[in-house]
Amino acid sequence: MIDRDHLAEAKARYEQSVYTGDVSVLAAERGLDAVEADVALDRGRLLHARYLAARATEGAPPVEDPAELSLFQRATKLYASLGATRGEAEATFWIGCLYQVVRGDDETAVPHLERARDLAVRAGDAATEAEALRHLGIAAHRAGRLDQARDLLTESTRLRREIGNLSGVASNMVGLAYIASAQGETAKARTVLDEAHEIATVRSAHAVISHIEQARATLPD
Repeated sequence: MIDRDHLAEAKARYEQSVYTGDVSVLAAERGLDAVEADVALDRGRLLHARYLAARATEGAPPVEDPAELSLFQRATKLYASLGATRGEAEATFWIGCLYQVVRGDDETAVPHLERARDLAVRAGDAATEAEALRHLGIAAHRAGRLDQARDLLTESTRLRREIGNLSGVASNMVGLAYIASAQGETAKARTVLDEAHEIATVRSAHAVISHIEQARATLPD
């Protein structure tokens, strides 16, 4: 949510500067930078959500909105200039997520995801740390590093449970089931998907349930 105190302060300081000639009051720009960073991050996330929705319903892959990356980059730059480590971690994660999910470019995504994880740890932001770990796990899975992928997703799942993101737990379990299946542990994969389905049903996480059913369809008889 936009901090309207920052907007009101900027207006008041503008008027004070105009009438008194005191330019020192223009330090309110930092408050506006914080507002701009928040808005850029939120706008970028909405564009990403639209992309995912279109991908789920359209036959062909949707076209990337060119504004999405620039919004996340702007947010990252502003948060960094403000020393807002938590915000920088989140915005950096979304840059990595865009490269991985939208562009399918894990090589570019991974350094951003690793930096986001490190910043999140520094800021004590378990939610962003969990997101970064999940997507690092996805990258490891795609690269065939199954043990590493399992460890990353397991730690992400632990953090998601800790903060109460149970829909996210169920989503991670889908990935863990794919890994178990790839390692020849079909029975374990089925058990993990059954638990994930129970969690997703309670949370009305219909998109996750769809992913669970897709994963089940890939398991050998």
